[in-house]
Amino acid sequence: MFEFTSASRYWEPKESGVICAACPRRCFLHKDQRGACYVRKERNNQIVLTSYGRSSGFCIDPIEKKPLNHFYPGSSVLSFGTAGCNLSCKFCQNWDISKATSQDKLNSAAYPENIARTAAKHNCQSVAFTYNDPVIFNEYAVDTAQACREFGIQSVAVSAGYVDGLARETLFNEIDAANIDLKAFSDEFYFKVCGGHLDPVLQTLKYIHHETDCWLEITTLLIPGLNDSKKEITDLCHWVLEHLADWVPIHFSAFHPDFKMRDIHPTPADTLLTAREIALQRGLKHIYLGPVNTNCFTLPSAIF
Repeated sequence: MFEFTSASRYWEPKESGVICAACPRRCFLHKDQRGACYVRKERNNQIVLTSYGRSSGFCIDPIEKKPLNHFYPGSSVLSFGTAGCNLSCKFCQNWDISKATSQDKLNSAAYPENIARTAAKHNCQSVAFTYNDPVIFNEYAVDTAQACREFGIQSVAVSAGYVDGLARETLFNEIDAANIDLKAFSDEFYFKVCGGHLDPVLQTLKYIHHETDCWLEITTLLIPGLNDSKKEITDLCHWVLEHLADWVPIHFSAFHPDFKMRDIHPTPADTLLTAREIALQRGLKHIYLGPVNTNCFTLPSAIF
């Protein structure tokens, strides 16, 4: 199958290969090797993004589904993603695309200007990079955000925030709003369940809030027995108050069994209500419970 590619902006040369600098993993790649995300690949002593200009699908959603409750509420957003991911969450609800190791998932071709024109045509206020994480298709997301700006369209990142360095700065300085998935407030959880670490995500949250004009909301999926203790929720709330602000919206969402964690029961409603009460008692002002069940309209790839 023919591959669409774009030269990566985030890599460092080494004597016997290259290091990908798109995320904290810093994958060391030899000839023709792919990174952990699968879509960034060594080619001719540099790194290319193999998913550029290709998507796993497009939908028109209400902005509240991202979820963003304070960013053009009531508006429509054109949502799309690619394939692959730089984390390995055992509970992933989009595992069929985030864990895809086949380019067959990327069956819709759309370049940045096409996406911007389509959003405008369908009266979407914004375009969302979602389904899988835009940090791994950073260049594609940035170019699309810039194209959208020419049409008066906003851009939204739905991300786990597992990114650092120049890649973090470049992405979130081009994005108008972000919902960052703070998966837990425990490095042990991140390491054992997601294959990553907590600190880069906390640094991303602080960077977005303090160093950019990007609107920020946070989502935490509460998984029974793993990250839903009153202490962990309290610690999370204290961190937001200390390092961000009391007005930063937080969404506590409900887990449902999926991927490699089908043996854990769904999150009880009482857990969500308790989390909300803890957050409000600590002084946070905007707390929401999910998931949001709303209708969306799937776009045929032929429109591009």
